[in-house]
Amino acid sequence: MNRSNPFAWIAAVMALVVLGGGAWFLFFAPYGEAPIMAAKDDMPRYRAGAFEVGVITDPRTPHVGDNRLIVDVRDANGDPVSTRINAYAEMPAMGAMPAMRAPVDLKETAPGRYEGSMDLSMRGEWPLTMSVATEGGPPVRLQFDLATDRAEMSIAAGGVPIGSGAGGLDASDSGMPRYQAGDLEVAVAIDPGTARVGENKIMIELRDADGQPVDDADIDAFAQMPAMGAMSAMRAPADLKKTGPGQYEGSMDLSMRGEWPLTVEIKDPVRGDKRLQFDLATDREGLTIAAGATLVGGAEMSMDGANAITIDNRRRQMIGLETGVTTHRDLVKSIRAVGEVTFDERLLSQITLKFDGYIGDLKADYVGTEVTKNQVLFTVYSPELLAAQQEYLEIRRRRPDAQNGLLRAARQRLGLWDMSDQEITALERRGEPQDYVAIHAPRSGTLIERHIADGSAAKMGQPLLTIADLSSVWIEAEVFEADLELVNVGMPASVTLPYLAGKAYPATVEYVYPYLEGQSRTGRIRLSLNNPDGELKPQMYAQVSLQADIGHRLSVPEEAIIFAGESRVVFVDLGAGRLNPVLIKAGRSANGFVEVLEGLTLGDTVVTSGNFLIASETRLKTGINQW
Repeated sequence: MNRSNPFAWIAAVMALVVLGGGAWFLFFAPYGEAPIMAAKDDMPRYRAGAFEVGVITDPRTPHVGDNRLIVDVRDANGDPVSTRINAYAEMPAMGAMPAMRAPVDLKETAPGRYEGSMDLSMRGEWPLTMSVATEGGPPVRLQFDLATDRAEMSIAAGGVPIGSGAGGLDASDSGMPRYQAGDLEVAVAIDPGTARVGENKIMIELRDADGQPVDDADIDAFAQMPAMGAMSAMRAPADLKKTGPGQYEGSMDLSMRGEWPLTVEIKDPVRGDKRLQFDLATDREGLTIAAGATLVGGAEMSMDGANAITIDNRRRQMIGLETGVTTHRDLVKSIRAVGEVTFDERLLSQITLKFDGYIGDLKADYVGTEVTKNQVLFTVYSPELLAAQQEYLEIRRRRPDAQNGLLRAARQRLGLWDMSDQEITALERRGEPQDYVAIHAPRSGTLIERHIADGSAAKMGQPLLTIADLSSVWIEAEVFEADLELVNVGMPASVTLPYLAGKAYPATVEYVYPYLEGQSRTGRIRLSLNNPDGELKPQMYAQVSLQADIGHRLSVPEEAIIFAGESRVVFVDLGAGRLNPVLIKAGRSANGFVEVLEGLTLGDTVVTSGNFLIASETRLKTGINQW
């Protein structure tokens, strides 16, 4: 460029001004019809009363920090609507942490288009509530499920996605939230929109499946604060009067702040009786359907879900609701039994005499002494045994022939009276009877019982000594009656003893006793353990662990089941915030899961945490017979 030419400089400046002004206009000019139409085409839209509302966030997936909210409002003809909109996102209270609200200061940036920002201070669920003012009526209230790091922002209440095919009231109607209860479409609203202490107006509209007003039904409505401690329940009836075709109005007096669940009962001789439940509370905006109906445009309510209640995401997060899936699992039940170490009864020997006598020299003279096989236990004097010895010697002297029957009988008599062949041979060599005959141990072991002393008399058949071989012992354990059928002979087990921490003995179930212990109602099982070192001593306490394979069974987590008397109830998540209490037949439990015999199918989603709070709400709102 020629710097000496002033006309060239002037031309360049004018060109920059023109270009910059155009850019300024394009960037800062108000949104015209084309941008609005683009927004209308891009953002999800909902039918809410007489309005068509489009809502979207920027970015589409909200994050921690500032997020832009864009709202587009139009009437039934598609024309932009200038109105007043109040919106906020609120994270519910959790434990000691109070609820956190992120208000949205919406400004109209173009006809029917509103924009504002909301500051989400932490990750989690931030349900979005939006109220659109109407002329001469209650505001239209919409609720959305909003959460950080989640792209979808689904409608929770107050509107119907456009294109869902839901019929019902047209745009010329009142704009109240509508609910489907069987063949009836019910619209319910309160004025003011946020219930207060004192008088509150309630408005109800009834339509049939064709959208025609229903005039032949009887309607009763009341709000009731539940009993709390010594304070009894308080009811606020609504004296409903018919104000037009299918339209009813009344007022209810809420005497104090708090929760006032609203019940609407409809008696229709043609379409059947209906009972709707709503969550209503002072100082909280709007109504939320809890049971008996579904929001128009939401999931249809099947007959199986007639007792379902509705809990939005905000309340789910407050009560810590979690879910699990019904599926097939390999169930292995751990059975723990308490037992004790006992003698192996097959290795016990009892010492008795087959004749009357007197104890001479007692060798095994205290309980606990170790004896070996063929060791002399004691000597015994018996006139009968002495006479038998003399008889044998006399017959042998007179008739020494081995074939002599009397000689064989006399020798056999001495053997039957526990004289060994060596002792009889010694008798023959000695030629005279022995006064005190030795009694020998039949096996090696430990002396566990002694009923004689030196010189004591011993009667025929009287138990004198008992010897136990402790190289092998029994474990006798008691199993609960309910688990007994899972225990079989040959099942592996593990035995532990309290005083031998960390040491386990492998064992096998040898026998299951065919009777129960009368007082404890338990069954006994028996296991054998080798005890070469004598570590296991009779009367020691033992713990037996068994693993019973139940099989591949349909099951749910134990936390999902509520015990209501003899009934077992779970809550099935039907979607759209609806939870249906279902009565099930439960089987065995194992590994933290319970077998389901009846009531659920594979893939059902059930509530596993927070179900006791839900149960109390269900009792209040539905009164189903299984409670």
